[in-house]
Amino acid sequence: MENKTERYSDAELEEFRILIQGKIEKAEEDLRILREQFTNNMDNGTEDTSPSFKSFEEGSETMSKEANAQLAARQEKFLHDLRAAIIRIENKTYGMCRVTGNRIEKERLKLVPHATMSMEAKLKQR
Repeated sequence: MENKTERYSDAELEEFRILIQGKIEKAEEDLRILREQFTNNMDNGTEDTSPSFKSFEEGSETMSKEANAQLAARQEKFLHDLRAAIIRIENKTYGMCRVTGNRIEKERLKLVPHATMSMEAKLKQR
C-alpha cells in the first residue's frame, strides 16, 4: 500500500519537472504574445481616421487593452506559481499538501502542476 505522507521519488519529481518546464515555456510564449498585442494596441495608427466609428473603436480598444492586461497579469501569476513548483521540486517538497501534509494525488498534479493542496484540503477550504 502507498504511504500518503511519503514524498514523491526523485524519478517522479523529474517527470513533474519536465512537465512543468514545458508549461513554463508555453506560458512564457503566451505572455510574450499578449505583451506584443498590448504594445501594438498602444500604437495609434491613422489608417482609419473616419470620425463616425471613432468612439466605438476607442471603447473597443480600451476594453481590449484591459482584457489583455488582465490576461497578462493572470499569465504572470501562473508563471510565478510554476516557477515556485520547480523550487519545491528542487527542495524535494513538491507534491506535498501544505494543509494536510499528505501527498497530493498524481492525477491532480498532472492537471494542476502548481497545486499546493490536495483535493481534500481544497474542498474543506470552501
